[in-house]
Amino acid sequence: MEGKYASDPEWASIEPIPLDDGAESGAQPLATIAYASEYLEATSYLRAVMAANEMSERALKLTEDIISMNPAHYTVWIYRAKILVALEKDLKDELEWLNGVSLKYLKNYQIWHHRQVLMSRRDSFPTPPAKEPDFLMEMFAQDSKNYHVWTYRHWYVRHFKLWDAPREIQDVEALLASDVRNNSAWNHRYMLRFGPRDDEPDAGMQNSGGDPSQKGRLAVVDEDVIDAELQFAKSKIVRAPENRSPWSYARGVLRAAGRPLSEWKEFTSKFVIEKDGDVEVKSSHAVEWLADVFAEESASGQDAVRMLTLLKEKYDPIRANYWDYRIRTIAGAEVPTSA
Repeated sequence: MEGKYASDPEWASIEPIPLDDGAESGAQPLATIAYASEYLEATSYLRAVMAANEMSERALKLTEDIISMNPAHYTVWIYRAKILVALEKDLKDELEWLNGVSLKYLKNYQIWHHRQVLMSRRDSFPTPPAKEPDFLMEMFAQDSKNYHVWTYRHWYVRHFKLWDAPREIQDVEALLASDVRNNSAWNHRYMLRFGPRDDEPDAGMQNSGGDPSQKGRLAVVDEDVIDAELQFAKSKIVRAPENRSPWSYARGVLRAAGRPLSEWKEFTSKFVIEKDGDVEVKSSHAVEWLADVFAEESASGQDAVRMLTLLKEKYDPIRANYWDYRIRTIAGAEVPTSA
């Protein structure tokens, strides 16, 4: 029985090139892949049109057929992009088609690379499409931590210079309101507020390649933005004190502004309450924060060791060796490691 393409008059002029797994040359494949017959036929025609560098409507339809069977076939995506440009297709139509494919195959790198290739065409997309943020939020509704979508959105912001676009921060806040533990949204927020804004990877930062203590420092600090972001982090910590993301975010904000961790000493102490020799801990991250603050204060070495010991013995024993190392560094003496 003839296949779909072999029986189609539109493809009569093409001599398909079958898959060569080495058997034709006498080699014995260690493990052959049991491809569906429809896929084997379609890809044999793909090899033929690619060998001829054919840029045609039929070739474009062929790529769509193969993508429907195997969206991870990266070569067919590259070929499809070449055909679209050669035929001067309306890339906005391609984007609409791609939206449906993206929602069907949520975890696929090739789809998002293709989207980036399309959006990179300044002749088609001199400005960001109005519906792009809506579609990205639709994707996040399916999986709010989809790595491929977040990677694309980072690129999208840099490409169109959208760091200060109101929609970007609105979407991040909506995602964090839905799930305060969405570390991907926290990361995107930091990129919007404090990430490099030029082509240079460390633009806007001081001493990015020099003194490690200065790494991540902003060359110009907007104190109002710093205060607002710290307040935002506090509001989320209160909701979920054991969520590491806002604590890490606050550290990054203070570092960017060149402010010390001790600025948060009073706030952090609300989560580590000492009374009558007992300690009530509401957040292990607050314990670590206080340990770092005490370690910076030369007269508070014993307090730092006390906090680190709490982490080692009760609140984060999985990293006991690390806390031991920190204790030895502060105490200046070897401390036996727990058995």
